[in-house]
Amino acid sequence: MSGTIIAPRSGSHATAATITPVDQSARPAAEAAETLVDEAVGTLVVAFAADPVIRWLLPDGARYVAHFPRLLRLVGDVASGTGAVDAVGGVAGAALWIAPGTQLPEEEFAGLLQQSVEAVRQEDAFALLEQMDLHHPAEPHWYLPFIGVDPLHQGRGYGSALLRTSLGRCDRERLPAYLEASSPRNRALYERHGFEAVAEVRVADCSPLWPMVRPAR
Repeated sequence: MSGTIIAPRSGSHATAATITPVDQSARPAAEAAETLVDEAVGTLVVAFAADPVIRWLLPDGARYVAHFPRLLRLVGDVASGTGAVDAVGGVAGAALWIAPGTQLPEEEFAGLLQQSVEAVRQEDAFALLEQMDLHHPAEPHWYLPFIGVDPLHQGRGYGSALLRTSLGRCDRERLPAYLEASSPRNRALYERHGFEAVAEVRVADCSPLWPMVRPAR
């Protein structure tokens, strides 16, 4: 799923963005990596505050603030361990990438989801996740579950800068990339970076979600 990114304003200069990767080939000290994950989680919490799918899952503000950072931290720890945590503009924008062949800890993730989502919505929430799982490529691929830019810094090209660096990694490894777009505007951004929608997922009264694949290059 994608948080709000927003395309760059006319006259903005995305090329000035600085990307800070954390991956297997360039690991900083463990403490520095943990700090980067913490900062990325903070950025993504504010980036997703108006995301239609995440706020369908967590419509109550207090519940969102209490639980969404825990879900992000779980994904961030996996990304930092075997995948990549990318940041831009300090950490004004962040992306959490899951490496090929890596799985989120299912029981822990399911337990967090049960604690986070109201009981009346849990069946639909798990149905949504099942639909998302169906559209992952069968071959090894990089998965981008979360990317977003702090609303205070949107419109500066940070989202595109994050994608260019991350997709460069995919291209060097000649692997496809997969994500889910949660708004038509972000879907259009991802299409400009080579992603193609492979389905439209609708569950209950949740906003549509578009699984998207960028073929290996």
